[in-house]
Amino acid sequence: MSTEDRPPAPRSLAEALRARGDASLGALLRSRPDLITPVPTDLTQLATRAGTRASVVRALERLDRFALQTAEALAVAADPAAYGELLGLMAGDDADPAVVAALPHAVDGLREQALVWGDDDRLRLVRTARELLAPSPQHPSPTGLGPTVQEATAGMSPGRIQEIVTAAGLASTHDSVSAVTALAGLFTDRSRMAELLADAPADSLDVLERLVWGPPYGQVTADPAPRLRWLLDRGLLLPTAPGTVVLPREVALHLRRGLAHRTPEPVPPVVETAAVHRPQVVDSAAAGQAYTALATVEELLKDWDEGGPAVLRAGGLSVRDLKRTAVALDVPEPVAAFWVELAYAAGLIASDGEADERYAATPAYDEWLELPAAERWSLLVTAWLAATRTAGLVGGRDAKDRTLSALGPGLDRSAAPEVRHRVLALLAGLPEGAAPAAGSVLARLRWERPLRGERREDDLRGRLAEWALSEAEQLGVTGRGALSAQGRALLGAPAAPAPGPEAEPSGPGDKLPVHHHHRTTPLAPLSPAEQAVASAAAARLLAPLLPEPLDHVLLQADLTAVAPGPLRRPLADMLGVLADVESKGGATVYRFTPGSVRRALDAGRAASDLHAFLAAHSRTPVPQPLAYLIDDVARRHGHLRVGAASAYVRCDDDAVLSEILADKRAAGLGLRRLAPTVLAAQADPAGLLEGLRAMGFAPAAESAEGDVLITRALAHRTPPRTAPEPVPDGPPVPDDTLLSAALRAIRAGDLASTTPRKPGTAPAANDELPRTGAAETLATMQAAVLTGEALWIGYVNAEGAASQRVIAPIRVEGGFVTAYDHTADEVRTYPLHRITGVAELADDAG
Repeated sequence: MSTEDRPPAPRSLAEALRARGDASLGALLRSRPDLITPVPTDLTQLATRAGTRASVVRALERLDRFALQTAEALAVAADPAAYGELLGLMAGDDADPAVVAALPHAVDGLREQALVWGDDDRLRLVRTARELLAPSPQHPSPTGLGPTVQEATAGMSPGRIQEIVTAAGLASTHDSVSAVTALAGLFTDRSRMAELLADAPADSLDVLERLVWGPPYGQVTADPAPRLRWLLDRGLLLPTAPGTVVLPREVALHLRRGLAHRTPEPVPPVVETAAVHRPQVVDSAAAGQAYTALATVEELLKDWDEGGPAVLRAGGLSVRDLKRTAVALDVPEPVAAFWVELAYAAGLIASDGEADERYAATPAYDEWLELPAAERWSLLVTAWLAATRTAGLVGGRDAKDRTLSALGPGLDRSAAPEVRHRVLALLAGLPEGAAPAAGSVLARLRWERPLRGERREDDLRGRLAEWALSEAEQLGVTGRGALSAQGRALLGAPAAPAPGPEAEPSGPGDKLPVHHHHRTTPLAPLSPAEQAVASAAAARLLAPLLPEPLDHVLLQADLTAVAPGPLRRPLADMLGVLADVESKGGATVYRFTPGSVRRALDAGRAASDLHAFLAAHSRTPVPQPLAYLIDDVARRHGHLRVGAASAYVRCDDDAVLSEILADKRAAGLGLRRLAPTVLAAQADPAGLLEGLRAMGFAPAAESAEGDVLITRALAHRTPPRTAPEPVPDGPPVPDDTLLSAALRAIRAGDLASTTPRKPGTAPAANDELPRTGAAETLATMQAAVLTGEALWIGYVNAEGAASQRVIAPIRVEGGFVTAYDHTADEVRTYPLHRITGVAELADDAG
């Protein structure tokens, strides 16, 4: 393209945005959705918003390391900078080929993000980004560079500047400006600088070597040592404050051979493979973990079935209750916190809202229990993927130094879903069955989102990634560290690349350390509808790998029953009432005790029902000790009757009542004999039942009519509750419909604000609405209907909001004008009395 044909260079970010097509503007709004919250009126307002500090900080935080290094280099380059200058700062004098190849893409990305604008010969970093990234004593640049010679000599006396110029071997000048320019020219001339430094004492060069990569500031005494005096005399070090000197930027760049960064990183780190397993082994291991996850959540909810722990006043579980839950689940406390938070995120537990507020299962838990196992798993992992609540933070401290508790406030981290998805996507890029080295995953994430601080506690994304790897293994999304087939389906990922022959294990084990490159195309997060489809596909893949529920147990002579696998729901529920779980694992062991048998009888089962149940579901004959236990407890069950007076005990055998009265353990019940077969108590019926059972009796509760009350194990449920909503990480990415409407509105508003008007019709100032009388407005409108011309109008709506619009009048009647509104991209009707004025557009408006 010739110079004459080339479009004029943009003079502002707004002009640069105006020159973009809709596809480019749409990409900007997708990557920075805060720019359309709310929708700007025109491109000038969009450019202004893109330069605000909050928006720029958010955009910088989402740059990868090389793009951020490029922006940091532009912040220490001239403003504007030619592409060649930027290339020199990034690739150095040796022109690193990897940097040379990657830099155009980085610059295009910064332009797309509206952080850089201008052609390659005049690249400009937006002002706010330059202020954030440019070196200053208060905020050192990540480049380690200091101020330029011009900036460092700004407060220096003209005489001292002339002394420096002369000592550096330059001719003296008549003014400080030309002297500083000459000194900067010397420092940027490679050959002349080499000659100057060739005469430097070795210990002076050592000083420069210590400052060259930053920080560029150093301390000096009032009487500097000779090695420092040599540098100060020639301006290679310049004073910035009493006792402080700085290495000028131009000198540092010469010593660095032109590099703004010690180690440019144009290529992301490779996710390394630590081990490879057979895909079948991975899927089976993941399925085993998935089964354990379901069993753990069920056990947790069963433990809280009749009302769980109390809710702390500030919200959440107490440390004591979390410890008790960890003991009940037989897991460490951090793991227990994860399962509690997962059940909460899935909407299976919530607070009941009662006066003495407690946690309990929700009605959704009962619905969840009725689903097939694979579907129950998919609901859990889908909730985990989207949850912003972060169980790994439990036990830490918040900004006010308060302990963060499970189910309590302060656990939301909006970056958590994105990090989980990204970690799994990196695993999906490895060959099937390949487990990554955790360190390489963290290194890749740090490249994609560089740390703003160097302390580990600042590396939230790194900690989120570590937790994501651990939690994915516990949930069965991964198996032996590798992404399972169901995990891959959960992401909507295509089939994994097949490992080569070298990945096949050849020894007795199933591991073989190898090294793989991952796919460079990232997997995008799925929409809710797409995620539902992917979760269903994952459930279908998992279902054949889960063990089939059994309808039998093995009864042992030692009053135990062994379940060699998962049990069908009715069998598991009944056995949970009739026996206590003694141990879990691949096979669950249940133990029958007098208390457990009495619990089944209290639930309304007769001894004959229990015998029939065990006979029907045991692969072995019912052992005689178990039959005797059931009959013995049944014989004594209900022999004592407890009812409400305050409470009373009655029994046909007055000797039993005498035994109770004589027992010292009954002292707290406040018993007294009312009749030979009746005792009255001060305790309530429930307390009396509990006290008598503690003494070894088997009382039964009765109604006011004298009938035995059947105390079924009724579960305590909360009112209907919805799962907690994830806390979004800023405004959501706009969908295509919103994006299209926003682009139309911005384009139309820009047309209204930038279209040229005929001379004499424009208002006095650009931000004023056109003003014309009612008669002139009406006449202009009627003329435009005949000619089909577009007009520029000012309009005030019913709420008093003023706006500028470009309309093409179609009809004027009854005090209204019907027109095609270019701003709204639709036909609208406006009351004439709300139109402040009208102006004709220039003939060449386009």
